[in-house]
Amino acid sequence: MAHNRYREAQPSGENTIVDAEIAQLTAAGVEVLPFFRSSDEIPSMSKPAKALLPISPIWAPKAQHDLDRLLAEHRPDVLHLHNPYPLLSPWVVRTAHKRGVPVVQTVHNYRQVCSSGLYFRDGMICQDCRGRALGVPAIVHRCYRGSRAQSALMATTLAVHRPTWRSVDRFIALTTAVADHLRDYGIPDERIVVKPNAVPDPGTTAAPGDGFLFMGRLSPEKGLDLLLEAWRRHPVGALGPLRIAGDGELRPLAEAAAADRPDVRYLGQLDRAGVRAALADSAVVLATSTWHDVLPTVIIEALASGRPVLGTALGGIPYLVGADTLGEPAGTGPAEGEAGWVVAPEPAALAAALPVARAGAAALAPAARARYERMFHPDVVTKRLIDIYADVAATAGRP
Repeated sequence: MAHNRYREAQPSGENTIVDAEIAQLTAAGVEVLPFFRSSDEIPSMSKPAKALLPISPIWAPKAQHDLDRLLAEHRPDVLHLHNPYPLLSPWVVRTAHKRGVPVVQTVHNYRQVCSSGLYFRDGMICQDCRGRALGVPAIVHRCYRGSRAQSALMATTLAVHRPTWRSVDRFIALTTAVADHLRDYGIPDERIVVKPNAVPDPGTTAAPGDGFLFMGRLSPEKGLDLLLEAWRRHPVGALGPLRIAGDGELRPLAEAAAADRPDVRYLGQLDRAGVRAALADSAVVLATSTWHDVLPTVIIEALASGRPVLGTALGGIPYLVGADTLGEPAGTGPAEGEAGWVVAPEPAALAAALPVARAGAAALAPAARARYERMFHPDVVTKRLIDIYADVAATAGRP
């Protein structure tokens, strides 16, 4: 399991998912060898190591040496890659193939094409680099870490490693939307499988509470400003309480809304017990992203707790709530899926959907929990992952 961990100071769902996946595989009897690097290592690196950092996204020679030694010693059946940047590099794919080890990669973002990985810039969806041999717009707009030099390096890395990515034996797309992204990138259908992440089973679910919960990173692409604009179109108290949990650059927006309206409550950053309590108190969970959000874990947590979800029809959200076959909802009415509703990412559409979701929450609660048990429970997802490994290993001629 190869992964470049994000900084601990930067909350990362990807780090959490990798740790959980290793625990679930180990519990199922799979021997997992973690091959990790962490971005927290960078400040303490020696001067020679820091001097090589600019090329590490392209090659990372020490990581290749260490990985090659591990592969030679342990002869694993599969290398499962998550995030390679900046200290592993996509070159790990080539290193594994040189040793005859097939490679599976979970695609957590759009960084095969987009230097930031988000398809989002200046508050709007942006796909300017799509279809280009070199992502020049990313360099112009400083899309990677706000630096033109680092953006040039990342754009070059993506161009250099286009053949590397296309040599990966199997891509795990977390949703059907990610599968579409990979097809657009040129990956054939037979090398793509859709397998979402799992979250632990919270056990017996409580009856739905009242009102809505918005929980997650308070950043522009998560759509807090969209939600508050839609919320203000209803009289105070008409929809029950709106609870906002999380932290980030838009925290002042949440605090101001809570000060302005008694039906808005800002809960701050919650621990695991606080998350469970907030879910229990609410009837509907909101996922109002304004970018193509790959797989918001909060939705799976909501379904596990028997809470339907109202979200925007972008990225993986329709897939998660079972509305991915419905397409973009027409007009301002919500499109109902198996475990929630999706709407266009517009204030009017979201405002119209809020009372619909509140009225239908109790009826959809059992379906939300059933969808979790069928698709996102760790037992189901881990078995699916082991089947993927077995198929890839057999196709590569491994025993």
